[in-house]
Amino acid sequence: MWHEILRNTWSFGYSQKHAILVPAAALGVGGMLVYWLRSRHKIKTIEMSDGWWGSGERPMKGKEDESIRPFRIETSDKEIEDLHRRLDQTRYTPHVEGAAFHYGFNSSYLQKVVAYWRNQFDWRKQVEVLNKYPHFKTTIEGIEIHFIHVKPSYVPHGRAVQPLLMVHGWPGSFYEFYKIIPLLTEPASHGLNEGDVVFEVICPSIPGYGFSEAPHKQGFDSVAAARIFHKLMNRLGFKEYYLQGGDWGSRITTNMAQMLPQCVKGLHLNLVFITVRGLRRIFSVMLGAYAPWLVGFTQEDAHRIYPFIQKNIYDVLRESGYLHIQATKPDTAGCGLNDSPVGLAAYILEKFSTWTNKSFLQRDDGGLESKYTLDELLTNVMIYWVTASIVCSMRFYKENFTKDPDLNAISRIGVYVPTGIAAFPQEITHTPQVWTKEAYKNIITYSYMPRGGHFAAFEEPKLLAQDIMNFVRKVEHL
Repeated sequence: MWHEILRNTWSFGYSQKHAILVPAAALGVGGMLVYWLRSRHKIKTIEMSDGWWGSGERPMKGKEDESIRPFRIETSDKEIEDLHRRLDQTRYTPHVEGAAFHYGFNSSYLQKVVAYWRNQFDWRKQVEVLNKYPHFKTTIEGIEIHFIHVKPSYVPHGRAVQPLLMVHGWPGSFYEFYKIIPLLTEPASHGLNEGDVVFEVICPSIPGYGFSEAPHKQGFDSVAAARIFHKLMNRLGFKEYYLQGGDWGSRITTNMAQMLPQCVKGLHLNLVFITVRGLRRIFSVMLGAYAPWLVGFTQEDAHRIYPFIQKNIYDVLRESGYLHIQATKPDTAGCGLNDSPVGLAAYILEKFSTWTNKSFLQRDDGGLESKYTLDELLTNVMIYWVTASIVCSMRFYKENFTKDPDLNAISRIGVYVPTGIAAFPQEITHTPQVWTKEAYKNIITYSYMPRGGHFAAFEEPKLLAQDIMNFVRKVEHL
């Protein structure tokens, strides 16, 4: 009997124990499954972190001055006289006959540019042009950040104004945006739309460029710039905003979208950094030459990337010599450029030739005045000259390529904010939408622009403004 009682008691305890353990185990397994599923869909972000780029050690006490200070660009007789003296003392090397721009900036045409610069270019007048928009400075992470902030003069009742941060690249500046700003802040006045999309535009100078102070420490890359520009927008009182960029501006604004996606309403780019790597990508390049539709290429994609070896290897190698210098020993080449205004102009303006249109390589004048005026081109050069910022701007390449040699970190993290791409036909390289989607997961618009090259806002402001507005309009109605 006792044996039977013990056996029944043990059976009861065993069943009770299982009645508790089985649901607990199921709950544990279920929880792990839910965590796994959620972690799979969790958006990766770049850590916001913090930094200090000022001279010396970061102060242990006291809060950083967060004031927004009005700023005006100024010049002087001494500055202009020094420029003229250097221009007068320039030594030229005779160009190779028939070379056009194949050897770089044609020295015969360079003499014409310098003659205009010396005798007709009015820097005082251009300073007034630069000052037509409100300039400001503020201190972030130990360095002074320069920016312009332009608001619309009139906003219809009930119409929301969208904040838009636009970031330049190299060898450009905030001045690249001067022609597009009125189209974005006063669109109805320029026949772009009836004012349904209106912006206030913020254009900062990347630290080390133009009137923004250069970092005093090593390591200042696009992620650091992204963090500083988020802090700038927050300091201006914006919680959500749109971003736009090309060249380094594309990289910086992409990092901003990866860092604080909750603050970025939309990201618009006119250049995408996607490298061709991996067997799948190489296979798509090979097959796409014969059957582009099988690998997701459109006919326009095929037209822009083939012949692949010519357009994506030979052409890129020819146009990227500067990059290898700036990504390794920027200070060495920069010394000469910082001391010679003519050397600086040749180095910068050559990029505005072939990066605007690859065929300009064949012209003796580099096709420069077919898209820009000499006043516009020299004003951009002068921003580098009067601020002595060419070396600091070149260092940005070393800082970025040292940390991310193939600039592929973007693809590993991904971009999930609404994204618009404006693909200009004369851009240095073309990235098909099917490749772009591997990094940018939420593409709202992808536009094959009818004309234009690398400096889109400077060259084709109306086309770029229309594409930005179309993108924002769609995002606002999602």
